[in-house]
Amino acid sequence: MTFRQFAFNNVIRNKRLYVAYFLSSLFTVMVFFTFSIFANHPALSGDDMNSSVAQGMNISAGIIYVFSFFFILYSMSSFLQSRKREFGVLMIQGMSMKQIRLMVFLENMLIGFFATVGGILLGIVFAKGILLLAENVLIIESALPFYFPTRAIFTTLVSFIVLFFCISLFVTYVLRSKKLIVLIKGNKIAKGEPKANLFLTLLAVLLLGTGYATALLVKGVMVVAVMLPVIIVVTIGTYLLFTQLSVYIIRKLKKNESIFWFKTNMLLFSDLAFRMKDNARTFFMVAMVSTVAFCAIGSLFGFQSVLTSSIKNVNATTLSYKTNEQETEKQDVEFINKTLKEEKIEADSEQMVMSYFEIAGDRILITNKSDFNRFASLIDEVLVEVRDGQVIVVEFEGTNFGEPGQLLDKSIKLESGASLKPNKNGVISSKALPATGSYYIVSDHDYEQLPKPVEVQSYYAWQVKDGEAAVMTASEKLYDNIERYKITSVDYEIYNIMKFYGPILFVGLFIGIVFFVSAGSFLYFRLYMDLDEDKQKFSSIAKMGLTAKELNKVLARQTAVLFFAPIIVALIHGAVALTALSNLFAFNLFKESVMVLGVFSIIQIIYFFIVRLFYTKQIKTAL
Repeated sequence: MTFRQFAFNNVIRNKRLYVAYFLSSLFTVMVFFTFSIFANHPALSGDDMNSSVAQGMNISAGIIYVFSFFFILYSMSSFLQSRKREFGVLMIQGMSMKQIRLMVFLENMLIGFFATVGGILLGIVFAKGILLLAENVLIIESALPFYFPTRAIFTTLVSFIVLFFCISLFVTYVLRSKKLIVLIKGNKIAKGEPKANLFLTLLAVLLLGTGYATALLVKGVMVVAVMLPVIIVVTIGTYLLFTQLSVYIIRKLKKNESIFWFKTNMLLFSDLAFRMKDNARTFFMVAMVSTVAFCAIGSLFGFQSVLTSSIKNVNATTLSYKTNEQETEKQDVEFINKTLKEEKIEADSEQMVMSYFEIAGDRILITNKSDFNRFASLIDEVLVEVRDGQVIVVEFEGTNFGEPGQLLDKSIKLESGASLKPNKNGVISSKALPATGSYYIVSDHDYEQLPKPVEVQSYYAWQVKDGEAAVMTASEKLYDNIERYKITSVDYEIYNIMKFYGPILFVGLFIGIVFFVSAGSFLYFRLYMDLDEDKQKFSSIAKMGLTAKELNKVLARQTAVLFFAPIIVALIHGAVALTALSNLFAFNLFKESVMVLGVFSIIQIIYFFIVRLFYTKQIKTAL
């Protein structure tokens, strides 16, 4: 058997440990290859919009490539730590450290080559399906037919072969010779139970509490101002949580005899405390990587909801037209009505003059009861009743960075010298008028006594009753012939937002998935690094009378702590971050947060049951 054959067989014999590394690397290569297919697609080389999509895909591929370097580096470090005993045995057989380094280099290059080729092949197999998905998600007008991605294949193959080569060289360079007795004993050497520092434990609680409180309490643009300090504080607090606070809690639980001596808890806490020092860094890494995935995807979905909802809140009617240019007003309105008629669209319409007045240094819209009720009726809202001397405040429902206009502390001066003062009982919410802030409603009589407005605009609105399918076609004609700042079609505006935002969402989703899969792989490595030690431990305990049912319970709890401790922390981080995003835009993102965090939680639970099944099976084979 040649040395190369020995390295190959070594990979095959250790397939249990290498499979997660191989599959994660294969998945990463496939995602990188997918982005390369898009970036080099002939249909995306035309207009500026498609070119920006291709550029975004290239940037995303670069992010994944950089992340892959650190992911593979961490994976190889895990392998080397778990193979100390194997290296010791090889050195007893006469293998030099130079040969061990060469063996590690060949093994990593072998896995890297097959992961790269496998990722490319899988990418080609699923390319057509992904292209069809992208046509809908990216809202690309031109079709994305399948093509043989020669350039993408070459780019991916060369990039990842170079990456694995550099990683292999780096790992073999840092692989240092140790005393033979240390290598032979491997994980049998006692690491000592870590002790928690009380000051650092309290500091962890303080940092996390301060970071959470700041993120949850600040509103509006202040969220952006405190973002970086909060991220730094929470990151340090998370590290101390796993290295200090968790150790402190475990030690306290061990001292509680009613808990520690209850059934199999002694096995759980003793083992967990003993290995906490090793697990803490893995927990921290998984928690932060998962948090990035949660926040990235949650923020993208949330921002999409904010944009589309803002359009709908400010513009409740199907079409609207607003202008202060009287010379083109009549011509534009006639063209709109003509276009709707040509497309066989039936719509109710209303028209009014929107008058803005200067009140306490602010430019504020004031409308009369009759005009407001006509537009409220157009969208089937409840009509208002305003008496002389009464003022109703319509609170703005759109997004203005958490600072809704509050007009209750202002008063309206009439030409007669009288003042109209609103009160807190006269506040309503309405989408009848397209105001970008809060405004007033007064009676028709009081409206006639207002001073001269500082600005007036003609406003027209159309609410479609029949022919909604043709609205998009009509909107394209209107936007081509009327200045865009005058005409607003809700459906067409949302379509353009999604057309621009689709690539960002698509890219963010893939990157988030890559991060989350990598986090799951870290947990897999951590669990299986200790498999041989666990086999010996549970084999000894089984001889003392541990039943199969008790064994299953201990393994389930041990695996659950490993998998869910960092994920729960990441979910809390993500929930706080998305709440802060809600505060930034004064928009409720509860639905989007639950959806994103819930999906990731379900994926993690499924992954946990699969890994636990195989892990328990491996342990039982040693009994």
